[in-house]
Amino acid sequence: MPHTIVDVLKAQLQSYTAAASTATVGHVIDVGDGIARVEGLSNVKSSEKVTFASGATGVALNLEEDTVGIMILNGATDVTEGEEVRGTGQVMSVPVGDALIGRVVNPLGEPIDGKGAIKATDIFPVERVAPGVITRESVKQPVQTGIKAIDALIPIGRGQRELIIGDRQTGKTAIAIDTIINQKNSGVICIYVAIGQKASKIARIVAELEKHGAMNHTIIVLASAADPAALSFLAPYAGCAMGEYFMSKGKDSLVVYDDLSKHAWAYRQVSLLLRRPPGREAYPGDIFYLHSRLLERAAKLNQDNGGGSLTALPIIETQAGDMSAYIPTNVISITDGQIILESDLFYQGQRPALNVGLSVSRVGSSAQRKAMKKVAGKLRLDMAQYRELAAFAQFGSDLDAATKQQLERGKRTAELLKQGIGQPMPMPEQVAVLYAVTQGYLDDVEVENVQNWEKNFLKSLRTGASDWIKAIDDKGELTPELGEQLKTALTTFKKS
Repeated sequence: MPHTIVDVLKAQLQSYTAAASTATVGHVIDVGDGIARVEGLSNVKSSEKVTFASGATGVALNLEEDTVGIMILNGATDVTEGEEVRGTGQVMSVPVGDALIGRVVNPLGEPIDGKGAIKATDIFPVERVAPGVITRESVKQPVQTGIKAIDALIPIGRGQRELIIGDRQTGKTAIAIDTIINQKNSGVICIYVAIGQKASKIARIVAELEKHGAMNHTIIVLASAADPAALSFLAPYAGCAMGEYFMSKGKDSLVVYDDLSKHAWAYRQVSLLLRRPPGREAYPGDIFYLHSRLLERAAKLNQDNGGGSLTALPIIETQAGDMSAYIPTNVISITDGQIILESDLFYQGQRPALNVGLSVSRVGSSAQRKAMKKVAGKLRLDMAQYRELAAFAQFGSDLDAATKQQLERGKRTAELLKQGIGQPMPMPEQVAVLYAVTQGYLDDVEVENVQNWEKNFLKSLRTGASDWIKAIDDKGELTPELGEQLKTALTTFKKS
């Protein structure tokens, strides 16, 4: 027996080959407030993931002459001076793919919903170069939000970047959530990125999405108010990478960044701790680039590149309606239009509290179906004239009949554009009610009864004209024949 053990050991020793492995190792010289300064990491890359001996992870952000400034992502309290730090050779990446759909994850792609591990097979870097101009095509397919005022007057297309901007508590998140709910059968995968939000608010949003069956096509990325600034800084890029995966597979995806004001605050905090020189409002000099490199990644790819799309809905919170502040003007200049929400309209009961005059979509009607384009053109003109006349009528008492009639129709149109939260409306139904108001079918209905009229009319339309609804949905066009059918349905309903 001893003889055999000796033989085995000899054989193992003869076959053993010593191989030297090299690793770049650094040491922490200074740590505090979630930032570590490390010396000795001579060949670390920008945005490379690093690991600390204590188990913490970080990202290399500042590459200086003798030291590296590292933003610690988790376990910051365990990092001590003199601790060993190793580069991983891998730039910061997150897991992507279908396995994340229906889950709530943190910006590192780790599940935080208590539903077990996520078995994702692919990873994407959080920072990627935006698709080039040759790989893109113009935006021409709509993202139906289900909100009448937006789909008719400020249409959003697949691949567009449309800013939602307004003071706090004016319904910015509500618009984004309604849009996600409305994508239920459209094949659009939605990613909702919550930056610096209260965990209780996100729990309510998850419950709302589950109630409408919308979590089946949604990923939620949460950097809560309790998380370090590093995670808030990383969150939108992680959400964007998850959306880019679906775009690269030829699918359509939608990312909501709620909100980029808090993202800018987080980046300002990290930058000041890294000793980067402050500029206007103490933001670092590259604050514009922070958001432009994120939002430029939204695109509609051409057929040669798979034909996928990534639509971005960034949200910005203003202070006392100040659109000319630093971050709002930056993001307005990057995006393809903005939906402006106002506190005054909100308190007057106009919800969504949309300022139709100032809100704009730079993609315009090219992202609308033909049926919607037909009714929306007249609606836009009516609303513009109504606003002008309403301002003028405050000073004039005796108005001619035509002006009075226009004012009355404007009041009914404004009333019809009101819509409750969590009640997105299908495109054919929107076309029907907007056609009714622009063609004068509501002129004899009292303003306070408009919403009731709408509810009853839609009920009769669903029961008596379901073929018409299907035809509009399939063709997307209000042909003369379908127009006559709608007129008949409206006349019959009015008689009843």
